Amino acid sequence: MAYTYDDQNIFAKILRGEIPNTTVLETDHSLAFRDVTPQKPEHILVIPKGAYVCYDHFIATASDAEILDYTRTIAQVCQNIGVTPDTGAGYRLCSNSGEHGLQEVPHLHFHILAGASAGRMVAS
Repeated sequence: MAYTYDDQNIFAKILRGEIPNTTVLETDHSLAFRDVTPQKPEHILVIPKGAYVCYDHFIATASDAEILDYTRTIAQVCQNIGVTPDTGAGYRLCSNSGEHGLQEVPHLHFHILAGASAGRMVAS
């Protein structure tokens, strides 16, 4: 499947320094920053620096170094803000993909939501 990356999306602009952000952690391949409209007391977005539309695109085409860095960046942010289950109350990690997933920005990003209960994901 071919993915079309829009280099004018807001995260691409953040990566180019055209839009400011509140950086939480930056690595060679990833950037974590606070969401401007937080849904929980801790709401951090983690994006790869590469031009990846969604997780499927990323995992299929990113280098091993990018995948490892991105995964570890997410874990490090959770550790740094003290929300991992061994030291805190936990967190929700989610990523939307495509139209049915309600993806708003066509650049892979995971939301780290913590500091309050996120409620059940799916009603029974």
